[in-house]
Amino acid sequence: MLAGIRDILLISTPQDLPSFKRLLGDGKAFGISINYAEQPKPEGLAQAFHIGKDFVENDPVCLILGDNLFYGAGLVKQLKQAVKIVEEEDKAVIFGYYVNDPERYGVAVFDEKGNVTDIEEKPENPKSNVAVTGLYFYPSDVIEKSFRIKPSARGELEITDVNKLFLIEKRLKINVLGRGYAWLDTGTHEALSEATEFIKVIEKRTGLKIGSPEEIAYYNGWKSADELWENVKDLKGEYYQYLQHMLKNRTS
Repeated sequence: MLAGIRDILLISTPQDLPSFKRLLGDGKAFGISINYAEQPKPEGLAQAFHIGKDFVENDPVCLILGDNLFYGAGLVKQLKQAVKIVEEEDKAVIFGYYVNDPERYGVAVFDEKGNVTDIEEKPENPKSNVAVTGLYFYPSDVIEKSFRIKPSARGELEITDVNKLFLIEKRLKINVLGRGYAWLDTGTHEALSEATEFIKVIEKRTGLKIGSPEEIAYYNGWKSADELWENVKDLKGEYYQYLQHMLKNRTS
């Protein structure tokens, strides 16, 4: 939503999809459209493009992993810059983040203009400390590329292999999230706990919510204050109290 994207396909397991549907619905409450698709078993990140090929069709697409959390004051600018590169230069854009243990990640090597020159997956001797995060922007031919790759040794369609096809064509750029940004991968219990504390501290200190779809819809002009008020005026709980306070202090 911060990148201006309004058509979303949420891919998850058959067991978890009903919970997402109950929580988010069709997205109309946020001024967007949400569709849902099942991934019966985990067969790699690039499988998302097999599952979503009819949804994407011939449009540029953003892929974001559901357990990745991004935060930073300049994030919106970075996202819109990525959209512009994909649309105007027909290149893919990945996001990087400096880490002190690059051997645990996919690592990108790039020049001073942000052109990726090499990608290594969990290298023993990393050539860079910039890890590739779970946020990717692609031209529409990512669908065709996802069908060209083969499953890896662990039996999965690897997103790194898709990125390497763009790299071979010299069509892969990187936006590095520098100091002042946070990238948290909440795929473990410990990491989820750390992310919870991170968000809790910032929200308590500023009094502002992070990642509120209603608030983003309002500031993007996708929903008026009156429309949002009708959705939240009778709801209870700290989150809805926050939205009610926000709307009471603004006019549509």
